[in-house]
Amino acid sequence: MRSPRSLKVPLIAASVALLIAFAAVVVFLYTKVRADAVLDESRPAQAIVVFGAAEYSGRPSPTLRSRLDQALTLYRRKLAPMIVTTGGPGGDPQFTEAEVARNYLVEHGVPPESILVEKESSTTDQSVVQVAELLERNQISRCIVVSDGYHLFRIKRQLAAGGVTAYGCPRASPTEPSPWTFLKQVFAYLLWKVGLRI
Repeated sequence: MRSPRSLKVPLIAASVALLIAFAAVVVFLYTKVRADAVLDESRPAQAIVVFGAAEYSGRPSPTLRSRLDQALTLYRRKLAPMIVTTGGPGGDPQFTEAEVARNYLVEHGVPPESILVEKESSTTDQSVVQVAELLERNQISRCIVVSDGYHLFRIKRQLAAGGVTAYGCPRASPTEPSPWTFLKQVFAYLLWKVGLRI
């Protein structure tokens, strides 16, 4: 019979090996998230999907406005005939991010009939699920995703799991996100892969 000490050594070795493997996966995904964050894959598609961000009393926050301006640029380049806005109510139940975004686009010349609205979601994961269903109902299988760059790696893969081919287009951002911002996306992606939605 093996002693407790002799059993402890291989257990520690296995634990160390697992930690090293996990760290390697995290490092690999971190580099992929960072690479996708600056990759503009804009090309002809069937729709442009703008992921929501904060709104203030019916007006888009600077982050949301920047995403919408990016979507407007793509729309004016005729890369897609439709724009999808996303996001439910935030701090003010009178408004949803998606409807505020829609109003901004209409104010800037996009016909209302060229905009689809997803206004039920409150997280990125929920937005992806709702958007995939909305696109499927409208027979759209290819889209350009506009969001902050650090979101794009995860969003594209989640949409692909829902049958949608997504091309990333990061909004112009005046500041570089912190390493922790990218790392959070890595862990969010890993949680999604094991079936946990955040």
